[in-house]
Amino acid sequence: MIQCDYLLSIALVALLGLCADATRAAERPNFIFMLSDDQGWNGLSVAMHPEVASSKGEIFQTPNLERLASQGMRFSSAYAPAPVCSPTRISLQTGKSPAQLHWTKAAPAVAGRKLTEPRLIKDLSKEEITIGELLRKAGYATAHYGKWHIAGGGPGVHGYNEHDGDTGNENAFKYTDPNPVDIFGMAERATKFMEKSQQANKPFYIQLSWNALHAPELAMKATQAKYEKYASQSNSKQVATAAITEDLDSGVGKVLEAVERLRLSKNTYIIYMSDNGSGGGSKRGGIRGGKGSVWEGGIRVPLIVRGPGVSENSWCHTPVVGYDLFPTFCALAGIPETELPNGIEGGSITSLLHNSGEGSVRRKREEIVFHFPHYQSDDGPHSAIRLGNLKLLHFYEDDRVALFDLAKDIGERNDEAQRMPREVQMLKGRLDQYLLAINAQLPTPNSNFDPSLPAAPRKSGKNGKKGADKK
Repeated sequence: MIQCDYLLSIALVALLGLCADATRAAERPNFIFMLSDDQGWNGLSVAMHPEVASSKGEIFQTPNLERLASQGMRFSSAYAPAPVCSPTRISLQTGKSPAQLHWTKAAPAVAGRKLTEPRLIKDLSKEEITIGELLRKAGYATAHYGKWHIAGGGPGVHGYNEHDGDTGNENAFKYTDPNPVDIFGMAERATKFMEKSQQANKPFYIQLSWNALHAPELAMKATQAKYEKYASQSNSKQVATAAITEDLDSGVGKVLEAVERLRLSKNTYIIYMSDNGSGGGSKRGGIRGGKGSVWEGGIRVPLIVRGPGVSENSWCHTPVVGYDLFPTFCALAGIPETELPNGIEGGSITSLLHNSGEGSVRRKREEIVFHFPHYQSDDGPHSAIRLGNLKLLHFYEDDRVALFDLAKDIGERNDEAQRMPREVQMLKGRLDQYLLAINAQLPTPNSNFDPSLPAAPRKSGKNGKKGADKK
């Protein structure tokens, strides 16, 4: 009898342990982070600002993202860490700025210019601790599907149980109708991963780094046909982009449907954003610049979050930046701040999510800095700093500065530098101090520069307007 009681006690303890594990898994939220490629602030049919008409697209149709926005929170002042893709992607994985990581551009440097661009690392070091590694260590099942584009051996070396490998832009061109740029394949793999994680009683983190909006010419034929009516009023590229945007939205819908079917909605955060800006529209009041510049059009992006404690159809106007998501995921997953890696620059936005968008983000530095010491727009190498509503840009070729009050002038059309010299001095000082503190790389004088020679071509239009640049 004593032996039976002993065995029964062991079995009961084991059962209670399993129940406790299952309870902890149920308590910890799941995360589905969806990252689009080259999708501008106005790249959806969802307005990204309640008072700016051009914050949504004129011909785009994204009904699933409209639904997601109605169920969650929109961030009107959300920023990608960089105006190009790879620096943003490594920043999201590490919680650090591209400037600190010494990876501030995707494409090779431009030769024959007045300034020499800094050399880039372009390889995710094994020394860096990624969000995948931290969450997996905390008991999460982790997956990364789609475009990786930061080398380092691929997602499997950096904390992801399942992944598509060390992929880049080329991945977009392998898939055509009925699975354009692997949109629906990625959605299907994410669904299967959710199912497996649910069966194993494990919380999960899934990053869907969509290949779209790359290869818009590969959009589904039926979707392309819907947009032919816009051919006379829009250029062919915009029409193709609208088609692949709707296909992407359909993929998002597949993921949302899976979450509903598996009854995971109450405990799953769904985050949608873009890796860089891509312009801001031509309407009056639209934002200026595009990819490859740190004007608002190059860095301001759509950001929508739905999940536990997030008010439906809510807005947040507090400035946030992509590397804020790293500490946010950790905070929501119950990972103490003491376990976060050294050098983290982001701050958790949990209080914003759970307080109807009100409040501030606690970071090590109050300001947000965007550092792009490269030639990809007619502005040449430049940096920007935002503090409150003020934003200062510094242009390295001629040491020029410009100052804007984004609360009054979101389009950055009225330079206030001459009128507000004290603010210029303060912000320029903070910018310089920050870049020095993180050992940021700066452009240097080119001793071989010959101003009499024709200028080397740049890859984007005036003031960062999107051109034909390749990532």
